[in-house]
Amino acid sequence: MTQWPQKFAARLLLDGLAPRIDQRISASKMPFSAPEILRPEVNSRRWASTHYGVFVPELPAPHRYLNTMTLIGATGSICFDNDYLCSSDARRTATVLSSTAAPGHRHYRAYDTHADCAFDEDGSALTWGDDLTLTANFPSFTVDAQYPQFAATLTITATHAASWFVRSMVCDHLSLLATCTGVIEDATGTTDIAGLCTVEYARYMSPQALTSRPLPGALKLPLDFFTYQIVNLDETTQLLLTDVRAAGVTACRLAHIRSLDGAATVYEDVTMSVTRYRGAPAIDELGRPMRVPEQIHWIVRENGRAVVEFTADVDSELRYGHGRGYAGAYSYTGAWLNRPIAGSGYLEWIDCES
Repeated sequence: MTQWPQKFAARLLLDGLAPRIDQRISASKMPFSAPEILRPEVNSRRWASTHYGVFVPELPAPHRYLNTMTLIGATGSICFDNDYLCSSDARRTATVLSSTAAPGHRHYRAYDTHADCAFDEDGSALTWGDDLTLTANFPSFTVDAQYPQFAATLTITATHAASWFVRSMVCDHLSLLATCTGVIEDATGTTDIAGLCTVEYARYMSPQALTSRPLPGALKLPLDFFTYQIVNLDETTQLLLTDVRAAGVTACRLAHIRSLDGAATVYEDVTMSVTRYRGAPAIDELGRPMRVPEQIHWIVRENGRAVVEFTADVDSELRYGHGRGYAGAYSYTGAWLNRPIAGSGYLEWIDCES
């Protein structure tokens, strides 16, 4: 349970300071113009952790989605740190979670950035052991993943539509709308994939940068609830949904809708409710329980009018390794601008509040 000093600090930061320094709303309305920040920041004295991610949210069954979620360094936060995976220096710990909804498609492993990884300083080539290589030369990116259970290769072209979840002196977290082509391979054969995807990058400041030992729980950043969801509204338009809380205080509850034609809108009047939880909690590798949703309801409004409203049934196996939480897929039905929508969405879920 979060202690009261953490709750006080979270409220002071998020209610007081953050709105004055965070430029996420204004930045999300502008074309992306800062590819130079997409660096791994290994051994940085300022940035404790960086994140690269590639997410393809809607694929044919049985895959349904493909995620590539990486962290370089420890975040020093409740939601995302799995201290039992740390190398001899927490700041040298890197992790990769990659999965689909197909049977057995999950890779989750920790690496030592000095012993197991190779990261170009400018981020142009990033390698985690023999398992994963990402290349980045905006607007072009590639993924080459060779895991024991499955393999995936992607060629990606990003647009200038950047959705910022945080844009500040202490954290940058953005998502680039992109398109991709590629294949997923496993023992059953090869599946061609194509469509909308996202390329993500984040860098975080944290007290963890000051010490090689994992921060004790009482000193970790009190980020204790996180969900991120991606829905392709049509072949050219993508919806991003976030709900992030720290010690009961909302850090980010936003909806981004962006399109290949360059249109990008941010909505702040967003409501998420879990209408039903699964009967049994998810249990991770350490035996830690976490309540996970079975059905979720979202409403995105503008001037009191519903822009998007849908109900989602979480109907895939949840893959552990998104920090302390899970990733998976859901089936949704609803409306966008009064037009019916239905399909499969991508879900990330971490609930350390309970």
